[in-house]
Amino acid sequence: MTEHLWWQTGIVYQIYPRSFMDSNGDGTGDLQGIISRLDYLHWLGVNAIWLSPIFPSPMADFGYDVADYVDIAPIFGTLADFDQLLHAAHERGLKIMLDLVPNHSSDEHPWFVESRSSRNNAKRDWYIWRDPGPAGGPPNNWQSFFGGDAWTFDPATGQYYLHLFDTKQPDLNWRNPAVRDAIYAAMRFWLDRGVDGFRVDVIWLLIKDEQYRDNPMNPAWKPGDPPHSRQEQVYMADLPEVHDIVREMRSLLDQYHERVLIGEIYLPVPRLMLYYGTNRDEAHLPFNFQLILLPWDAQVVREAVDTYEAALPTGAWPNWVLGNHDQPRIASRVGLDQARVAQMMLLTLRGTPTCYYGDEIGMQNVPIPLELIHDPQGKDDPAHSRDPERTPMQWDASANAGFTSGQPWLPVADNYTTVNVVAQREDATSMLALFRHLIELRHTMPALSIGAHQSVDSRNDHVFAYVREHAPQRVLIVLNFSADKQDLDLSSTSVTGRLLCTTYMDSDDTLNLGYLTLRPNEGMIIAI
Repeated sequence: MTEHLWWQTGIVYQIYPRSFMDSNGDGTGDLQGIISRLDYLHWLGVNAIWLSPIFPSPMADFGYDVADYVDIAPIFGTLADFDQLLHAAHERGLKIMLDLVPNHSSDEHPWFVESRSSRNNAKRDWYIWRDPGPAGGPPNNWQSFFGGDAWTFDPATGQYYLHLFDTKQPDLNWRNPAVRDAIYAAMRFWLDRGVDGFRVDVIWLLIKDEQYRDNPMNPAWKPGDPPHSRQEQVYMADLPEVHDIVREMRSLLDQYHERVLIGEIYLPVPRLMLYYGTNRDEAHLPFNFQLILLPWDAQVVREAVDTYEAALPTGAWPNWVLGNHDQPRIASRVGLDQARVAQMMLLTLRGTPTCYYGDEIGMQNVPIPLELIHDPQGKDDPAHSRDPERTPMQWDASANAGFTSGQPWLPVADNYTTVNVVAQREDATSMLALFRHLIELRHTMPALSIGAHQSVDSRNDHVFAYVREHAPQRVLIVLNFSADKQDLDLSSTSVTGRLLCTTYMDSDDTLNLGYLTLRPNEGMIIAI
């Protein structure tokens, strides 16, 4: 295992800072709150903390509209608080990764204030400005991911500016070398401070078509799909030149010791693989979101895993994600019972797993009344609000789940009195107990952390089975994706096996693999 780096053998835990822990009673989580919970994360066994944006921001998109790339938003604390967090985390062997948002800034960033002040301003070309189209409207048909046109008219200068997200999030012009230099300087600021890496927001969108051609319409679009998906984003996403930027970012990180570059990329697997780089010189980990996006079906998932493994460039390291701040929680997508199976899969597949805060206790989406919706995407279309998966962490059965002594910024789940960390730490069969046991197995068994992967033909459409192997260890993982018991003959892998873990958190040491029965919603890890 000494040949592998921390970001290969470790487990990434995403924190949405507004919702993790509030230290001062203002209803919003903060850095001191995170510091107060580091011992919990160390006990849990995760290795790296990825923080969603904590930079100064008007919070139009809750930190993804950055007004200063080299400071901390007062609502979260100060630079001194961040340094304290970094030191305290490192003392516990925990890494800290920041969320870098380079595609767009806030419209209140001084760069954009200057840019919109005059067509002749030195920073005009730091953003993407265009004259009106021939009919007098937007320059082209591009749509915002938050709905509506991706262009907003600025009467003072008579041009439109591009924003692929909220109108208050103007896109930076990454074809301008000065923009690149400014963002790279910000990255150095945090790397010099000791940050262990970056998750780069929408990295595949950084370069746009120089001719600003109209996107073609998407013939597969259907009612209920997000409005922006009416178009195929041919001219505003995944352009070849973006790989030059990713290589530059990687080159910068390579000047530091064992720093990691993770790219947020929603693309099909063949295109995703290109972000490793032709010489593995781009992102260390282009985020792999298949487990979030695919139907929850054993054979669909098996095929996806096998296809992904086969597509990986030589020497590239895989990764898997079950949930994040933009997607419904896994326990809401597949149910609480299958969420246990999902966590077993996440923590036993080959590659780096990324976990979302609260998933370790089975937190679910929380219905948010219309009048309490904060998400700009949800204000335009409540059905696509991301607030339900961003609600406060459920620590204990006290008021507001122990998250805050004030009024929480989003409602706490109704089930917090029973679904919380304290209650589950006392229950040997809880989701938390399972989650921690899975992490412990992963850390202590090279077969699970760095071993090879091979899918096994279970001859059962409801079961996904695979072997992880690192000599002399061989481990069989068998996952029942159904709510019915399943009988299997897996004697082709071994005659017998020793049970290491089951999602039911009980024991049956020796198993006959020729006559193996999986209970409903059961996953097993078996030494063979």
